[in-house]
Amino acid sequence: GTQAIETILMQFPSNGPATVIVQHMPAGFTKSFAERLNTLCQVEVREAIDGDSVIPGRVLIAPGNFHMLVKRSGARYFVNVKEGPLVNRHRPSVDVLFQSAAETLGPNAVGLMLTGMGNDGAASMVKMKEAGAQNFAQDETSSVVYGMPRAAYEAGAVHHVVGINDIAKRVIAATCS
Repeated sequence: GTQAIETILMQFPSNGPATVIVQHMPAGFTKSFAERLNTLCQVEVREAIDGDSVIPGRVLIAPGNFHMLVKRSGARYFVNVKEGPLVNRHRPSVDVLFQSAAETLGPNAVGLMLTGMGNDGAASMVKMKEAGAQNFAQDETSSVVYGMPRAAYEAGAVHHVVGINDIAKRVIAATCS
């Protein structure tokens, strides 16, 4: 998953889409992962802090061992970083993030499921789709492990299955429409 994220984010321009990411990593690793990406990418990449604004040109990565949700106050979107029980054996959980995106962003969201094991995120990605979000999954050929993208596809949550090298431009196009 880390290589897939790097491949996509390195293709984002400095004013790329406001992005929130859950990567199944233990506490301590997400900060260094975000710092490394920040040196490689045109967008600002950082480990999320509770209350951070979700804005174009910024990528927020959920801290290890914390869930991350998208919230709204008026015209401002921000993240809520919080403790909580494991969801699908994970904290952070993609399901927690996607559920909040479905509720808060609705048709203004674009969901993306990348390589990984298990089915975390599949059920809530369906909710995103039902709320009007445009959803993508990484294809089997470019996935190291096709578990999570397959689960999302089989759940009926995905509009488009795309190779890793085409995802960034497809996501950017979807956020501009």
